[in-house]
Amino acid sequence: MRRQRRPRSGWLGPILGYLLAGQLALVGQVASAQTTITFWPSSNPEEIAFATDIVTRWNAEHPELQVRMQPLPASRSTEEVLLAAIAARTTPDVAANIYPGAISQYVEAGGLYQHDTLPGFMEFMVARSGEAMVELYTHPSGHVYQVPWKSNPVMFAYNVDLLAEAGIDPTQLATHSGFLAAAQTVHEHWNGEKYLYAPTVDVTWWQRFFDFYTLYIAASEGQTLLDDQGRVIFDNDAGKEVFEFLSAIFREGYAPKGQSAQNRFFQGQVLVEQAGPFTMPFYQNNAPEGFRFALIPPPVPDRLAGRPVYTYGDPKNIAIFTNSRFAEESWQFIQFILSPENDALFMELTGQIPYRLGVESDPLFAEVLAGKPNLPPFLEQSARTRGVDDTPYLIEIFSAISREYEAAVVQGARTPEEGLRRAAQRARDIVSGFY
Repeated sequence: MRRQRRPRSGWLGPILGYLLAGQLALVGQVASAQTTITFWPSSNPEEIAFATDIVTRWNAEHPELQVRMQPLPASRSTEEVLLAAIAARTTPDVAANIYPGAISQYVEAGGLYQHDTLPGFMEFMVARSGEAMVELYTHPSGHVYQVPWKSNPVMFAYNVDLLAEAGIDPTQLATHSGFLAAAQTVHEHWNGEKYLYAPTVDVTWWQRFFDFYTLYIAASEGQTLLDDQGRVIFDNDAGKEVFEFLSAIFREGYAPKGQSAQNRFFQGQVLVEQAGPFTMPFYQNNAPEGFRFALIPPPVPDRLAGRPVYTYGDPKNIAIFTNSRFAEESWQFIQFILSPENDALFMELTGQIPYRLGVESDPLFAEVLAGKPNLPPFLEQSARTRGVDDTPYLIEIFSAISREYEAAVVQGARTPEEGLRRAAQRARDIVSGFY
């Protein structure tokens, strides 16, 4: 067998060793630079702008860990998109439009990472959002499968000038009876050509968050649709009052039963509509010149007049998926998203309210609040908000409510009480597994 020739001197060994070490270091750097996590932000323009900014800065500062931002796939709802992605194992590493009411569905499908096992998770989140907020979003299993992020309290915006023209004091809108009387005044003042309020007739399940559910949270003083044992309870007095209130608006001809592609509020055809921090950029960009509006909490049953009003908070959170191979790296990126500076930037760009303690007194946010005069009412209301029940039957329950909303509230095919009873019974059947 032919023997390998040895080098005639010792200089080649060190050189080869040095070169090999350099190559290995280079390979390591390339491999590290190729570590990439995917990020799905919300699809609205303001949040896309925020996501683009933070991803650009992160990638410039972290060449070893890059973030690839991808638009959320189009669908009727984010929940449907994410459930389909979990089933197909095509989820991103991180998504920033997680609806808390769908968490149990994602968990049952095996889609979400146990965030409380991440390094420093609890300490970071408690410092930012408070222990109560972390507990609120803790799963019944004791694990945390989401990162508390932001709230969007739903309030009612009213046209200042038209309400004054009709001779209506805004305080009249605080109760159901006062609101209905104001609706009658508007109807008579403009001979049915204008409406005080026009609830949507769209029966898509999530539309009920902004009419029935917002009003229900106000009427129930913060009680959600299910009790602590997961039992359906929304066919209570609060539910009956809200179904009757909305039915009266349509029954008396105070609201149109058809949809419009135009914004009736800006056109002056409707004097009141639901609004949240997420709608303020739209108002700023699309309201007619000179258009004046103000914000009030949703109306409540007369029995609650003068008491603090609760509303739907429309929360959205962030989550890491089990399909991710880089959970801890994803957590590093999320901590960057939730830094004080980026929370302030998020509020500046979107007008939405981060779950951060002390925003009202933090100098970092003072300039943002000063430049957004419509934000303080939402910030004050954010202390009295509710989300939805964390149940795997969320979509089915709201779909049941939406069907009866159309039949009993909009069309008047049955009484409000009967419609609510049918919706609640359907929800009980869903929860019990009958359907």
